[in-house]
Amino acid sequence: MNRWLVFSLLLTLTGCQSAYYAAWEKVGVEKRDILVDRVENAKESQEEAQQQFSSALEQFSALINFQGGELQEVYSSLKDEYEGSEKAANNVTERINKVESVADALFSEWQDELEKYSNDSLRRDSQRKLTDTQKRYKTLLNSMRKAEAKMAPVLTALQDNVLYLKHNLNASAIGALQGEFNGIKKDINQLIKEMNKAISESNAFIAQMQGE
Repeated sequence: MNRWLVFSLLLTLTGCQSAYYAAWEKVGVEKRDILVDRVENAKESQEEAQQQFSSALEQFSALINFQGGELQEVYSSLKDEYEGSEKAANNVTERINKVESVADALFSEWQDELEKYSNDSLRRDSQRKLTDTQKRYKTLLNSMRKAEAKMAPVLTALQDNVLYLKHNLNASAIGALQGEFNGIKKDINQLIKEMNKAISESNAFIAQMQGE
C-alpha cells in the first residue's frame, strides 16, 4: 500500500498520539522518521510565510504610493495579503507544534529504552547520541520559535492598517499611513532574517538525522 495512503488512513484512526505513532511503527515508520518529515514540513511553511509576508510588504508599498485609480481595489488587495499572512503564520505555528509533539515522544521513548540495554558500551553510546540529538533539537526549536514570534507584531501592524483604511478609504488616510511603512518594512525584514536562520538550522538538523 502506498505510504501516503496509509498516512491518510491513520489520520482517521485516532486522535491519540501514542496510538498514532504505534500505527506508523507497524508499517515501518519510526518516530525518528516522522520527526524528520515534520521538520521538513515546518521548514516549508516558513519558506511559504517568507514569500507571503514579502508579498504583503509589496502591497503595502503599492498602497502608500497610490497615484490614482481604484482605491478600493488597492485596499482589497492589502486586506487579502493580510489574511494570507495570518493564514501562513498559523500554519507555521501548527507545524512547529507538530515537530515539538513528535520530538517529545521520541526523546521520552529513547530515554526509557536506555534501561533495556544489557551491554554497557552500547548503552553509553546511545545515551551520548540522545544527548547530542536533544542539544541540536533544542537549538533548532529555539530558532523556529524565535522566528515565529516575529510574526505577531507584523500581523498586528497589518491588521491595524487594514482596519483603519476600512473606515477611512481616501487619499488623506493613505498619507496618514505612510509613516507606518518603514516600521512594518523593518519588522518584516527582521522576520525574514530570523526565518532564514531557522531554515538553515532545519536543513542542518535534517542532514544530521539522516546521516546517522
